Amino acid sequence: MSQIDFYVKMRDAACMMKDACEEQLEKLAPSGVKETLASVKEETFNILKWDPQEGAKIGAYDVAYKATNLLDKWNQAHNVLRQNNAVINARYHGEGYVCAYWVYGEDKIYRQKLKPKGT
Repeated sequence: MSQIDFYVKMRDAACMMKDACEEQLEKLAPSGVKETLASVKEETFNILKWDPQEGAKIGAYDVAYKATNLLDKWNQAHNVLRQNNAVINARYHGEGYVCAYWVYGEDKIYRQKLKPKGT
């Protein structure tokens, strides 16, 4: 194993530990405090290569494929979504996010622009 591989694995493990801690904090925090918990910056997802798609039911959305992205960047984003159980009916987004993100199937991450509040 090269030094680069070692540090990539260490970084990914640290990200997973951070995500697990945030998940437990989310479960334990009183409802009024949950909004103040920091979410992952949207840049974690924006760095991925996205392919535009159109669906009959959900309209315009984008897909990031594992095979067409840098593995460490894709894994980091995927781990965040997996740790937060982000699915199409419970999408992941934080304050100030432009898009919501979720996983479905193998080796794909999805995103769709958030609708403005109040619409």
